[in-house]
Amino acid sequence: MDRLDTLDDAAAAAAFRRLVRHLRHRTDAQNVDLMGLAGFCRNCLSDWVGEAGGLDKDAARETIYGMPYDRWKAEHQADASPEQLARMKESVARNAH
Repeated sequence: MDRLDTLDDAAAAAAFRRLVRHLRHRTDAQNVDLMGLAGFCRNCLSDWVGEAGGLDKDAARETIYGMPYDRWKAEHQADASPEQLARMKESVARNAH
């Protein structure tokens, strides 16, 4: 049995909220870099929240970003370099599970 499955839902929810708030604070951590390193980003989290909670895409993204996604992109998202995109592509290819 995976110990993760025994984690209390309240503890899991608190940890998740802490992660999301950390990502909201660290706007310098670009999604393309998160994808290149870990194969997931804020958009992935918003997709997972939307699927789990029955939220539409815009509502799920606002839940994760703390603001409308278009506003977050305008205020915080930089253009991705070819190197960042290549790392992201390589990393995402390892996500098949």
